[in-house]
Amino acid sequence: MVQIPDQQPTQPTQHSVPNAAANAAANSVPTSADVARLAGVSRATVSYVLNNTSAVRISEPTRRRVHAAAKELGYVPHAAARSLRAGHTRVVLMPTPQIPAGPLFSEFFNELQWALSRFDYTVVQYGSLGLTGEDAARAWAELRPVAVLAPDASALGARGVSVLKRSGAKAVFTLGPQRAEGAHALLMDQRLVGRCAATHLLERGRRHIGAVVPEERGLEPFSRPRVEGIRAALHGKDASLTELPLAYTEEAAARLAAGWRELGIDGVFTYNDEYAMLLMRALQDEGVAVPDETALVGADDLMLGRLLRPRLSTVRIELPSGQELAELVDRVVRDPGMEPEVHDVLGATAVHRESS
Repeated sequence: MVQIPDQQPTQPTQHSVPNAAANAAANSVPTSADVARLAGVSRATVSYVLNNTSAVRISEPTRRRVHAAAKELGYVPHAAARSLRAGHTRVVLMPTPQIPAGPLFSEFFNELQWALSRFDYTVVQYGSLGLTGEDAARAWAELRPVAVLAPDASALGARGVSVLKRSGAKAVFTLGPQRAEGAHALLMDQRLVGRCAATHLLERGRRHIGAVVPEERGLEPFSRPRVEGIRAALHGKDASLTELPLAYTEEAAARLAAGWRELGIDGVFTYNDEYAMLLMRALQDEGVAVPDETALVGADDLMLGRLLRPRLSTVRIELPSGQELAELVDRVVRDPGMEPEVHDVLGATAVHRESS
């Protein structure tokens, strides 16, 4: 490791500009040379400090001086130039999910972005609605990301993964219920959620199980596997399953509740806590007692569910910490030759409260 000795700020001479900041202000864009003059160090030292170069040891006072000068001048490093020198960017691309993200997953993605920033990656969210497969991969590749965390493996596909890797992406991950050939997979098997809810209802003595299936577009990759999980849990049991299509409106919930007793359902999994709140209110308005006539279970364990009366039983979904996944992304970036791995990253636990 090379050590850069402390450099003292140079004193202005009779012919030098008395204030480096004023000199920089004359230019439309401050440069690293302006920062170096104000901090009294070399341009190389400015580059080492602002690019967090680990191979060169620089004292903390010098680092503080460089950062203070850059802040005073409003200088930021040129990402494109830095990428050309390094041969790749520090951009981790996170395409916008085609599926609307609920509070739980929004919190998860925010934590992951924060953790990646701690590894000196710049997280870029890319709005690519309507793009799939190679078209999406080419659009993402234009930014030359060092890593991509794609939310939909089925849309990306093996050819899309190949496009990204040929463009210089060292790590390609998929997040969701499926995987794409050639990519590391962070599997979120939604069947576990439905199976967990159904097992809880069976243990509470319920045998005529309903499953809310949201009619909102884009939720099928979550809702269909959850129904499959319920079906698997009921297999071989003396129990029945009724699918209940439901739009997220009070009117739709009221129509479903109006014919509830004819359905003969004594336990229902509502896809998530938000649909649970919607349906519970409609059932109560119709005079259907929860849980005496129908036990009700949601998913996501939202705080609002604990404020309902009766308090909402739910499936608590367990996701890995953002720090764990950021460490995994960084490890693959540093060793891009790693064989693609599959990581099961979703867990599910039933939380019994008053509604069941």
